[in-house]
Amino acid sequence: MNFSLPELWNSVGVFAKSIVVTMLLMWLVSVFITCERTVVFIKSKRASMRYAKGVGQSIRAGELRSIAPASAASKDLGYLGRVIEAGMTALRTSSSRDEQFTVDTVARALERQAQLEIQQLRRGQGILGTVSSTAPFVGLLGTVAGIVTAFQQMAATGSGGLAAVSSGIAEALVTTAIGLLVAIPAVFAFNFLQGWVDARAVDLAASSNEFLDYVARQAHREDSRAFQRGNELKSGIR
Repeated sequence: MNFSLPELWNSVGVFAKSIVVTMLLMWLVSVFITCERTVVFIKSKRASMRYAKGVGQSIRAGELRSIAPASAASKDLGYLGRVIEAGMTALRTSSSRDEQFTVDTVARALERQAQLEIQQLRRGQGILGTVSSTAPFVGLLGTVAGIVTAFQQMAATGSGGLAAVSSGIAEALVTTAIGLLVAIPAVFAFNFLQGWVDARAVDLAASSNEFLDYVARQAHREDSRAFQRGNELKSGIR
């Protein structure tokens, strides 16, 4: 028997062919998700860095209410920009003069948006994790089918020689190899994407806390000025 790929493909049964086609589809899906997520991550990180450079100075200066809201027609703000914009929107719309209430309102807005951003960044990872964990078992199913084919060939020929079972054994080994070739890159890709998202979650938490500190300081200054004006007004009345 010639063990070239066309010869192996022609010699395997319908069930083994369906296993191979399934694993090839799984491989294509994992490659598509990996490439798509990588492109999204790169674009989003660049947009976040642009946003941080654009508004970082105003935020550090405490000019939070003077920062114009991002327009819908503007470029992508990135995961960081959308989180900070949610916090600034909550700050602008907060009508309360209570310092603690304002800080809590902004904190909740930041947390909600951060959770949404992390969820969006994790899109497709469930499928990638499923491919990486199930591909070896799908290949093992093909292995079992190949062993069954080998025994059937042995029974049909009445001989246990290598020539009688070589086709079934080759079928079993090929499906096992394909399963591993699908699973191993998917595991690497899943771990890489998961690590990237975890790192961005830490960045968002740190940036949100830093922004919240600026909000708290501004709210404290505004509350102090309002208290001072109230005292001055009372002194004038007296």
